[in-house]
Amino acid sequence: MQPVQHQMMGYDRAITMFSPDGRLLQVEYARKTVRLGSSAIGMVCKDGVLLVTDKRVVDKLVVADEVEKIWVVDEHIIATAAGILADARVLIERAQMRSQQHFMTYNSQVDLITIVKDICNLKQYCTQSGGLRPFGISLLLAGKDQTGLKLFETDPTGSYTPYLATAIGEAETEIQEILSKEYSQSLSVEDGLKLAVKSLKKVLGSDFALSRVDASYITVDGTVKKFSNAELNKIAK
Repeated sequence: MQPVQHQMMGYDRAITMFSPDGRLLQVEYARKTVRLGSSAIGMVCKDGVLLVTDKRVVDKLVVADEVEKIWVVDEHIIATAAGILADARVLIERAQMRSQQHFMTYNSQVDLITIVKDICNLKQYCTQSGGLRPFGISLLLAGKDQTGLKLFETDPTGSYTPYLATAIGEAETEIQEILSKEYSQSLSVEDGLKLAVKSLKKVLGSDFALSRVDASYITVDGTVKKFSNAELNKIAK
């Protein structure tokens, strides 16, 4: 095994170098970084598309209510992330700028897929350019377009996938298993929130607290709604 490991070591020094078995190792490391990030869940429900995330506030001196991990990209688009949140901030601000430019140019709201593709184009560019590193972040983007409510996941490779329900972050495998068994398109947003909180409780165990949860959704008429702490306590008990 040692000769193989030694041979592979040289192929992770540059993002543009493929290993002999056709892998970009720096991109794979970026995907592992995402799996170390706090969990985030997205669901398309009958009355909205929901994002729920663990803010992972573990320091008692942090003002938990002021920490947000779901960002408004436009009036009809929200996003959350898992991985290096500094990378997410750069991509979210880029998406917000693109949305504003589209509105100023065309006097209409930008399509969600346009924002998703723009983010993924930049992510993909950073997997093939010397001197750069991949974005160590996966994003969930939720929104509404002419065809209805949509949920997309983007990963560090620059690929994107539409989902009905999915999870990213440290416990994505366990949460995906729960969603595959219990998710249904007939769920309401409140039922989806209960399922998401149940999933986080299961994977976080004794570390779980509602103060760590951030939840927002896009309604069927394309507006952003955020669950307050009071609503979270009432619905997610």
